[in-house]
Amino acid sequence: MATSLDPVQAPALTAGAVGQFADPTASSPRRRLPQLGRIALYLVLSVGGFLMVVPFLWMFLTSLKSLSEVNTFSLLPEGFRWQNYVDALNAAPFGLYFRNSLIVVVGQTLPTLAIATAAGYALAQLPMRGKGKILNYFIALLVVPFQVLIVPLFLVVRAIPLAGGNDILGQGGTGWINTWWALIIPFISSPLFVFLARQFFVSLPADLADAARVDGVTELGIFVRIMAPLAKPAFVTIALFNVESAWNGFIWPLVATSDERLRPLQFGLATFAQGAGTIQWPLLMAMSTLATLPMILLFVFGQRYFIAGLANTGIKG
Repeated sequence: MATSLDPVQAPALTAGAVGQFADPTASSPRRRLPQLGRIALYLVLSVGGFLMVVPFLWMFLTSLKSLSEVNTFSLLPEGFRWQNYVDALNAAPFGLYFRNSLIVVVGQTLPTLAIATAAGYALAQLPMRGKGKILNYFIALLVVPFQVLIVPLFLVVRAIPLAGGNDILGQGGTGWINTWWALIIPFISSPLFVFLARQFFVSLPADLADAARVDGVTELGIFVRIMAPLAKPAFVTIALFNVESAWNGFIWPLVATSDERLRPLQFGLATFAQGAGTIQWPLLMAMSTLATLPMILLFVFGQRYFIAGLANTGIKG
């Protein structure tokens, strides 16, 4: 049986229906608040990003000034003196310093990628006992600063047997001091990189490795042919961290070497700034710009993998 609507209730029902099907994108105070928060967030991030770029911009502009302009604290150079870069390369053997830093970077990074990722895979995927205790050991090593290890590491490097005039007991000579071995071998792996690799391999499904073991694939084959291609972000992340550390190394080359033929770039910049009576700031900033540029380009091109690697290396059991 049909029922009739009360004339008084009809407008209320109509208003409710209209409200039910109203445009959800209509502006309201509650919707404006998140937009204002997002604008404020972008503003804060923009200001923070600008403050981070200012030192690099100031370094680049200073590299294009004359020494008199630097002393008078001018903001922009009167003329772009690109000749400063040529003069800086001729003022000190920076070509040699660049070559030395490149040798150290390549010599440290390639073994680190092999050793750290293999150890991380073993801690994450191999069915072995005591993995938790070994992982705790690596985590404990993360809190030890490198400055604490300088003196023990120097003594170990100097006492390498049958190197640098040492006898079988590591006495009587200089060991690896003033050699490439001292700059490369102690840093071919790091607890941090093993931990990062382990955390990434934990995020990969263990069924892949189990299925390969059933098919008779060796553990080395599983790591090289199956897991390593899936862990490209982890490889890039470890490589970026290690390249940055090796490229900017200063304290250990200062301790382990005294031969100018082995000096890396950062050590060369420091001695160049201290060697002259009057510091040639434009030349020093020119070489500092060239020293910074490879790291910036490396991060720009590897940024996508770097972020993916960090996103997949969270705290996992």
